[in-house]
Order: sequence, then structure tokens, then C-alpha cells
Amino acid sequence: MLTRVLSEADGECVGIERPHGKSSLLVICEHASRALPKQFGDLGLSQEALNSHIAWDPGALAVARNISSALDATLVYQRFSRLIYDCNRPPDSPGAMPEKSEIYTIPGNQNLSGEERLARTEALYIPFHDAVRRLVKERQVRGQDTVIVTVHSFTPVYNGKERAVELGILHDADDRLAERMLAVAADAPLYRTERNEPYGPQDGVTHTLILHGLSNGLRNVMIEIRNDLISDDAGQGVMADYLTGLLQQSLEA
Repeated sequence: MLTRVLSEADGECVGIERPHGKSSLLVICEHASRALPKQFGDLGLSQEALNSHIAWDPGALAVARNISSALDATLVYQRFSRLIYDCNRPPDSPGAMPEKSEIYTIPGNQNLSGEERLARTEALYIPFHDAVRRLVKERQVRGQDTVIVTVHSFTPVYNGKERAVELGILHDADDRLAERMLAVAADAPLYRTERNEPYGPQDGVTHTLILHGLSNGLRNVMIEIRNDLISDDAGQGVMADYLTGLLQQSLEA
């Protein structure tokens, strides 16, 4: 039974860049890393599986960093794989510590005890979202507007089915920013862009938006990028430039 999740050698679970960024955007990347805490080894998975989308969102952190740099926006990201804890899921969700992801069974996540689940929650989920809450409060104190933007990527083929959508603009009950982004994207259709695709609120993917956006009355949006479009520096740069412009125009509108 593994109840100690992070060692001193693992370091902090949360990465924060530009904590005093001047932009209204607070960029969040929950699935930034495929790294596993040392004591978990490989969770019984092959290297192929650990490199795949089940462990992280390939390219998402690079795009988020480029947006953060271009706009002087604060960036918060999780430094460990979502296989240990998916920070875009609440503790009671089966997807928070998945026993299976797409075609892969995850041996190291089978039959976790309540104590093990609690340990992962306290080591990864709580510090991550506490960090976001702290940043939001600090910005409120200094009178800085906050817009929550989460950045994700998705696989072009899921369970054998190809996905034609290239860019998803996702929202929950608050669609203010998403509506503007979809309108601006329609005027400059560089990518096939759709609302709440390839996932939507019904899939439980808007947890972070609800936790930090809706609960505080802040504009918010989740961006999903097909990961074959951001598999290298060039693609990441083009996508980040496009999204930076899309966000700027949408906020100005």
C-alpha cells in the first residue's frame, strides 16, 4: 500500500510561471506532464502507454507556455501525470485515479484503498487547486481582472474512431467567452473549430472551470487541441499564435 505519494526528490506538484503577470488571463494546464512520482515506477504500463495521451496532454504545456509568454499571463500547471491524479476531476470521480484509460488497463491503479486515494488527493489535487485559489484571491486584492483559460489536447483517434474536429472551445453554464471565441474563429477559420467537442460538460471535463470560474463569477473557457497539430515546435508555435489572437480579440469584444 503506497500512501506516501511524493518524496523530496520529486519536488513540488505545482508549477507556476509569471505569478505577477499583467494579463487578465490565468492559464491552467492540468495535464501538462507524463512524469510519475518515483515510488510508483511505471504503474505496470509500457513506455508506449506512458508516452501516450492517457498519461498527459501532449503539446498542451508548450502551447500554454507560448500563450503565457506572449500575453504576460500567469500559468499554473500540474507537474505529474494524470494517471496518478487527474486534477480536472473531483476526488469522488472514477476518472480521478483511473483503473482504465481508453484501451489500457492501469495495473498500479487497480483496487486502490480509501487511504491510498486520500493520499493522492492530499498530495496532488488539493495543493494544485489551492494554488489556483490563492492566485485568484491575490489578483482580486490588487484589483486585477481574472479570466480562467484551461489548455488541453486530445488524440486524433479514440477507441478506433477518427476525430475530424481540430480545435474545441468548451464551456459549462457560463458561455460568455466561448461564444466570443467561436464567433471570432468563424471569421478566421484556420482550424476546424467546434463547441464542446470532442468532450463537453456531460463528460465531466469542466471541473476546473466550475471550481474557479463559475464559482467566482469569472469568465472562463477550456481549449482542446488535436495533438497531431502540436506535435513539434512549429505546430505549437502556430497554434499558440492563433489562440493568442483569438483570446485577445474575444476579450476586447
